[in-house]
Amino acid sequence: MATSRPVRIARTTRRAEAALSGPEPSGGARSTVVADEGSAVDRRKNVGGSQRVLRVTVFYLVVLVALYAGFLLYDRSAPGGGASPESNGVLLFTGLFAAFAAGGAILTVHPAPRAVEVAADRVTVVGRWGVRRVLPPLHSLSTRVVRRYPSGWLSDTPVEQVELWGSDVPLRTYLVEDGLFREATRTDRGR
Repeated sequence: MATSRPVRIARTTRRAEAALSGPEPSGGARSTVVADEGSAVDRRKNVGGSQRVLRVTVFYLVVLVALYAGFLLYDRSAPGGGASPESNGVLLFTGLFAAFAAGGAILTVHPAPRAVEVAADRVTVVGRWGVRRVLPPLHSLSTRVVRRYPSGWLSDTPVEQVELWGSDVPLRTYLVEDGLFREATRTDRGR
């Protein structure tokens, strides 16, 4: 006789059920609505922003590796190219290459959060490295689109670089899929 683990059934409120049956989000942002202890949380994944930063990072690393390989080929063909890596500077250059590769990849990927969780009383931005930043509700925040990137080979959907701020929130810049912060107040002017 096999034993099975008990199944946990989530209880939802009428408000959460209404949110679950609500309209699909506009602007292409993919979302799922989950009940979070009595309130509905709209988890919007930043698919387009994540695609863009990951593809730009891969492109950056490929170009950097090609430059490094070119440098190594030149070093081997130059007079004295058969010397030890410590004496001809290849070891130092390899360390610089590794530092530029790691630093560039981190700086490129960092501005795109993984997801945004929207609840009635707060917004939680889930960063690329898992850091969760809790902000006031979207209707009390302002956004300004700094730059728009159309869909293409870097991202399947349009992506925006947005500045987000509020009365108690310092200016933050995010690379997000179009429509991820759609309920926030849009402005064309600076702060």
